Amino acid sequence: MTELGNRLKEARLAKDMSLDDLQKVTKIQKRYLVGIEDGDYSMMPGKFYVRAFIKQYAEAVGIEPEEIFEQYKDDIPTQMNDDIPEKLSRVQSRKDFSGRTSKVFDILPKVLIGVFIVGLIAVIYNFLGAKDQVDKDEKLSDLTDEQTVIKESENLAENKKDESAEKEEESADKDNEENGKDQEAEDEPKQEVAVVQSSGNGTVYELKNADKFELEVLSTGETWVNIKNGKGDSLFQGMLTEDGTKSQKIDFSKETEAFIVVGNSAQTEIYVNGEKIEYKVPPSQSVRQDITIKYAPKTE
Repeated sequence: MTELGNRLKEARLAKDMSLDDLQKVTKIQKRYLVGIEDGDYSMMPGKFYVRAFIKQYAEAVGIEPEEIFEQYKDDIPTQMNDDIPEKLSRVQSRKDFSGRTSKVFDILPKVLIGVFIVGLIAVIYNFLGAKDQVDKDEKLSDLTDEQTVIKESENLAENKKDESAEKEEESADKDNEENGKDQEAEDEPKQEVAVVQSSGNGTVYELKNADKFELEVLSTGETWVNIKNGKGDSLFQGMLTEDGTKSQKIDFSKETEAFIVVGNSAQTEIYVNGEKIEYKVPPSQSVRQDITIKYAPKTE
């Protein structure tokens, strides 16, 4: 056991906390907590996690993390960026492409059958319409009163003109309504999340043209995150795992800023009002990333 592990363990025992209690508070697996106390960091997922777990352990037992890092800096591994292979995303893309192609071939026969049925209905409708017209013509030819025949023809023509005028008017109204909706949609600006500053592993985004600010941080594997508001208050801090707590959703609509510390950006996705934002710094260059999103509500 190292001096660092011994001090942390003594502080835990002083607070009458078991390893199970500490696991519930920090959301760190018990085997990692034992490794910290024994000074065995070989089972950790990465050097960054060693520092992150020690920081959470210290805060949970009432010790200032910066004091720990300074006093035992020789016992704590320095943070390094791990190279993250990008082939997983390429494989996923190929799977998605093949899946979409398969769905197209599954749907195509149904579409062809639907077109055939519609065409058959149209042929039957035209045939019955032509038959009805022949029957009407035969009935008119049987009439002996020539004036009656002329009058009925005139009435039929007037009815057709009225129906045609009504259809044209309805079509014009519908076109005007659709054009109005299209114009309104074009006039209303769309939500935009744009990069305004980037330095090192830190990126600042700005959310524009949005009535709300709903943030979701989602893990596709295992990652440690810390989510704060503009005042520095931590709204969530801990591990997100695909098998456990997978995501955190927080409404920042009444805030002006959100700050997210991402421990493993290669397995972390960030969504703003359902829209996924892209990392300015590729995860292969920096595993940890500090993301700031500034928000100003849309004014009428």
